[in-house]
Amino acid sequence: MPDFVDEAVLHIKAGDGGHGCASIHREKFKPLGGPDGGNGGRGGDVVIEVDPNAATLLDYQRRPHRRAGNGTPGQGGHRSGANGDELVLTVPDGTVVSGVDGEVIADLVGAGTRLVIARGGNGGLGNAALASAKRKAPGFALKGEEGEAFDIRLEIKTIADVGLVGFPSAGKSSLIAALSAARPKIADYPFTTLIPNLGVVEAGAVQYVVADVPGLIPGASEGKGLGLAFLRHVERCSTLLHVLDCATYEPGRDPVSDLDALEAELAAYGENTEIDLSDRPRIVVLNKIDVPDGRELAEFVTPMLQERGLRVVTVSAATREGLRELSYALAEQVEAARAARPEQEPTRVVLRPREIGEIPFQVVALGGNTFRVRGDKPARWVRQTDFSNDEAVGYLSDRLSRLGIENALSEAGATHGAEVYIGDEDDSVVFDWDPTLDAEATPIGPRGTDSRLG
Repeated sequence: MPDFVDEAVLHIKAGDGGHGCASIHREKFKPLGGPDGGNGGRGGDVVIEVDPNAATLLDYQRRPHRRAGNGTPGQGGHRSGANGDELVLTVPDGTVVSGVDGEVIADLVGAGTRLVIARGGNGGLGNAALASAKRKAPGFALKGEEGEAFDIRLEIKTIADVGLVGFPSAGKSSLIAALSAARPKIADYPFTTLIPNLGVVEAGAVQYVVADVPGLIPGASEGKGLGLAFLRHVERCSTLLHVLDCATYEPGRDPVSDLDALEAELAAYGENTEIDLSDRPRIVVLNKIDVPDGRELAEFVTPMLQERGLRVVTVSAATREGLRELSYALAEQVEAARAARPEQEPTRVVLRPREIGEIPFQVVALGGNTFRVRGDKPARWVRQTDFSNDEAVGYLSDRLSRLGIENALSEAGATHGAEVYIGDEDDSVVFDWDPTLDAEATPIGPRGTDSRLG
């Protein structure tokens, strides 16, 4: 099995935030020195970064579950918890990140390009940060938030200027080895190339990258042979180089019919993926002219191919005949493609602040005396609350009231004892609503209790 893997599905999880600490400073002659609980540390992010030394996704296929570090809890003495370790996933240049539904999230091109794919949860506030005139020494702290978790799909699309396309054993690997310093595997049997090979070619002042794509056969766009797995690697190429075998002894094959079959597969792949390859410049290489029959056949079909408007170059990868002309012809096409490429505008981040007066939640009547409150802020506040602590529950009630949820429930027709769900359908907390609870009253009682919730 080759070690080259160009697709992988990852199950990622950012780190959870650490819980805040509920602590009271105590020392001799000062038994109640005030709250000194520190905040919890933030969970680590999951980051995808392009590494020029990475060439495969094999490690992610072997270990698809990845998780960043959790934040640690806060401590007394105003000591905040440590932040969780960031998890950096290195990928090859040209990796496309998408959701499992196929929607593209990012196309990572360029060494060092980074994408924060999952954000760690915020740490919970300690009781020192929660102290106020109403609660001078809170007996509770907020819980840390969970980090984001979901599945993503990674897919490599090789970045090259020129893509070599041809039937198996047409001489593509030999050609890329002769043009550049690349040393792909070369043998006299079909499908020698099992992974895309890259080589750097210099022609005068122009330097460009060529990619040797595994051999295509009729039906490759439908999954036959290796073509379907590797046709994606020609999507980024600005020029296509058709390598045609002039010395094949297979019945029913000749350079013209091979070219027609290759063009049909490229067109079919474009129809299936909605990626148009028909506008890419083509150069046809008639290879193996060192064989006498091959040279005669190349001289015979060259006028036929030129009549189609194709540029034809006859070469021998074995004797290096015609390689200089080919390298400069490719350089000319690459230069033209680069010149026609529009200048990339600088990335602009558009900030869209929340409109003044916009309500950050929604109350939905579910029938009878049952209601659901939707919104990121109330759902996040619920996740931060320790429901085993009455004072924490009272603090949550005060926050929800200040947000306007009490008034919204009244306007929606809620009455005493209404069931109120906060959060999404699959992650809700149920409350029995009591409109008589005075949110402005100062809670009386020991720390960790709330007299209003008796």
